[in-house]
Amino acid sequence: MSEKTLFIKIFQPFAQYRNPFTFYYAQTYPLPPKSTIIGMLQNACDDWYGNSYGLEKWWNLKISIHGGFENFFWNYQNLIKGDVIFDDGVLKNQELPLYGEGRKSQRSPVSQQELFNGHLYLFIRGEESLIDKIKVSLQYPQKVLSLGRSEDVVFIREVKEVFGTPINGITGDIKLTYPTYIVKDNFPIEGERYPVYSLTSKVVFKNKECVKHKSEITKDTKRELELKTVIYTGYDYRIILKENCVINAEKYKIEEDGLRDIFIIKESGWI
Repeated sequence: MSEKTLFIKIFQPFAQYRNPFTFYYAQTYPLPPKSTIIGMLQNACDDWYGNSYGLEKWWNLKISIHGGFENFFWNYQNLIKGDVIFDDGVLKNQELPLYGEGRKSQRSPVSQQELFNGHLYLFIRGEESLIDKIKVSLQYPQKVLSLGRSEDVVFIREVKEVFGTPINGITGDIKLTYPTYIVKDNFPIEGERYPVYSLTSKVVFKNKECVKHKSEITKDTKRELELKTVIYTGYDYRIILKENCVINAEKYKIEEDGLRDIFIIKESGWI
């Protein structure tokens, strides 16, 4: 099966990639999870439920996520905590338990962390026909695209096929161009001082079988998740490898001046 790698350069004025493991406030991941990016691509291709290309082809895409935001701020949002039921058009949600006895579902202000002025550099690797479809859909979008919440619109600055140059036998420490995620499994990092997150790498909606249309989603539909534990490298971090450990990487030239070549660690740099 022939594969291609696509490079996507994005500007995003505001974003909130909700960390589902925060309850009393809404923390955002510093960069979008794989599942959020796949959702944006499916939306661009009008293939939300994988009917055209198949869900497995979508989730078999490998994604390497780089970039960051200029700043973050805290915002208040009125969110409904707990289950919501409508009875003859009347909202009923005050009698349902929330997080145990004594807590009821309610509408209340929640502190929400939001990101500001984002510059994202995404690499998408996968089966040739799907990559070609994604490329055309992003070059000539038929709708306003978002990444995260529906209001978190994105501006596609560049879309192109790229080819990496292998760099083998790396030891010692690595200086990465931009913040990125590195899959933690078996990665020979020295020390434990880096932020670690559990990201959603796959989301599938199921009744008895996978949902094929939004109309099939009900209150009983199950949302099955797969998680990946990743290291977030942050700004101005050096990745220090354990002694005598050797890794391989790829270098991608994304600008003609060569000042911002992006390095992707083989295997661990792809989610």
